[in-house]
Amino acid sequence: MKYLQDIGSYFLMIKKVFGSFTKTSVLKHLIFKEINDLIISSLGIVAFISFFVGGVVAIQTALNMDNPLIPKSLIGFATRQSVILEFAPTFISIIMAGKVGSFITSSIGSMRVTEQIDALEVMGINSLNYLVFPKIVALMFYPFVIVISMFLGILGGWVAGVYGGFSSSTAFISGLQDSFIPYQLFYAFFKTFVFAFILATVPSWQGYYMKGGALEVGRASTNSFVWTSVLIISANYIITQLLLS
Repeated sequence: MKYLQDIGSYFLMIKKVFGSFTKTSVLKHLIFKEINDLIISSLGIVAFISFFVGGVVAIQTALNMDNPLIPKSLIGFATRQSVILEFAPTFISIIMAGKVGSFITSSIGSMRVTEQIDALEVMGINSLNYLVFPKIVALMFYPFVIVISMFLGILGGWVAGVYGGFSSSTAFISGLQDSFIPYQLFYAFFKTFVFAFILATVPSWQGYYMKGGALEVGRASTNSFVWTSVLIISANYIITQLLLS
């Protein structure tokens, strides 16, 4: 029964977010702040992980190619497919659920504990629109993070493959170009937008409706990561079935 109440409160929150809007001048400032906090501040960790995981994918592919008849271009092909279809959009989103999701939950939860949200309501401000809407808009720029992740993942695969002696640069690039289907990019970015909405709203919901003190803020951040990750993986399965099967 509690799960049904949680689902209901989540969708009611979404409805209220798009209810009474805060002044445009205030929202503009908040949106730029959220872009800096949620997007720009995440570029470092995303770049680091993407580069090295792309390298690992290339190395593991090369080490599992025992048959000499298999062309070396397969290393580039496997790296491209792994990075574009799953690693960049899905794996990075799970990491962002920990970094960005915990940040959103703790910041809103702290405002709930210190009664700042109550103060906003007293002043006649739609607190959900004030707090959550800028985060949703900011995370609509999340696909740009995924573009960087894709590029660095493939670059990391090229560096590992070529300088590790597993493949020539020409063979790797040939594999990148082989059997490329543009629709796969649409699939990757479509689910990236879905993941971005989940990353913005689920942690906000956890923080906004939490009860208790400072201890509960930490517990809400943990729940936020768990539920955001579960929803991202579930959405990934459903979208894959709908768009690729």
